[in-house]
Amino acid sequence: LHLVESGGGLVQAGGSLRLSCAASGFAFDNYRIGWYRQAPGKDREGVACIRTSDGRTDYPNSVKGRFTISRDNAKNTVYLQMNSLKPEDTAVYYCYAYKMVAYWGQGTQVTVSS
Repeated sequence: LHLVESGGGLVQAGGSLRLSCAASGFAFDNYRIGWYRQAPGKDREGVACIRTSDGRTDYPNSVKGRFTISRDNAKNTVYLQMNSLKPEDTAVYYCYAYKMVAYWGQGTQVTVSS
C-alpha cells in the first residue's frame, strides 16, 4: 500500500501550487483522506481532510479559504489546491489515508518565498 505525493516546489508568496497524492495497492474511496504539513521545528499540522461519512471537508483557520482538498476516486488520487500562499505555508506536506490504520506518503516540500 503506497501513497506518493507530487507537485511541491518553490513559489513566491501569493502564488499557487497543486499537490497530488496517488494511492496504489488499495482503493481509498472508503478511507478518510487528508493532508498534514510539518515545518522545521514545529509539530505536524493537519491542513485538510475529507470525511468518509459525508464527504465534507475540514480545514484549520490558518488555510481556510486558501486551500481546497478534492479526490478523484477513479484515479485513486487526492489533490490539495493551495492558493495565496504565504511564507508560513513552507513545510513538508504529507498525504494520508485512514481506516483503522493510517497510511502515509513520503512527503513533498513546499517552499514559499517572500
